[in-house]
Amino acid sequence: MGIHLDGNQYGKSEVRVFKVERAERDGRDDVRDLTVDVTLRGDFDAVHVEGDNTGLPATDTMRNVVYAFAAERPLDDLPAFGAALVTHFLGLGPVRAARVRLREHPWERLDGGTHPHAFQRGAGGTRVEWAEGDPEGVLHASGVEDLLVLRTTASGFSGFDRDRFTTLPETDDRILATLVSARWDHEPGAAGLEAAWPAVRDTLLAAFADHFSPSVQFTLHRMGRAVLEAHPAVERIHLSLPNRHHLPFDVARFGVEAAGAVFEPTTAPYGLIEATVERD
Repeated sequence: MGIHLDGNQYGKSEVRVFKVERAERDGRDDVRDLTVDVTLRGDFDAVHVEGDNTGLPATDTMRNVVYAFAAERPLDDLPAFGAALVTHFLGLGPVRAARVRLREHPWERLDGGTHPHAFQRGAGGTRVEWAEGDPEGVLHASGVEDLLVLRTTASGFSGFDRDRFTTLPETDDRILATLVSARWDHEPGAAGLEAAWPAVRDTLLAAFADHFSPSVQFTLHRMGRAVLEAHPAVERIHLSLPNRHHLPFDVARFGVEAAGAVFEPTTAPYGLIEATVERD
């Protein structure tokens, strides 16, 4: 029986970087709060099979590179920062491919956005950027995680299959809530990626709200289609929408007259709807 080492990779994960960029002219500080993951692939067979670490970049070195690059250059363009890291790692001996994932944790200024150096945790989801490269070049993808959205009406679910195990009632009026995760791939050489991210997110939000939703599946497809129609440089988008159920709670049994509809939000179990929408 033959045994061989198959595909392998390694890297440094969860590198936390918080940078304050001080603007001397107007006294307004800017902050970028990132979590960086680095993954390398290459000719590392001898490391695994023979225990020979010759030429192996240490993961501690990867961490230090992230901090050094963050210190010596502005972080006003995250895709460019990711590409710079990928290009550096591709220059290390046995490395044949490199991938960097950047997650940005949002902060917002206090006092309606006017305070020069006081912030609160922001909303709008976690921004994600991927840069992946090999000797042929660097490709980019962007995404969002933890984007919690909700509609109080204009959503239903009916006409689905029923059998003896089905207890779910049909409805034409329900709360629709989900925690959006999305990843979209940019065509090679696409420009303006820093500005593209908020524009794509805004398109997703608008498409979530602009229609009657007969199902999460329909809304997912509408959101993906809207992104492809509005952003020609996006080749495809993958969406993951967990159904965050809000179940009507019957307070009439307690002799209580409700002044509004009362629901019980649940986190588990939940329906999970996923799909990729792409160009022909």
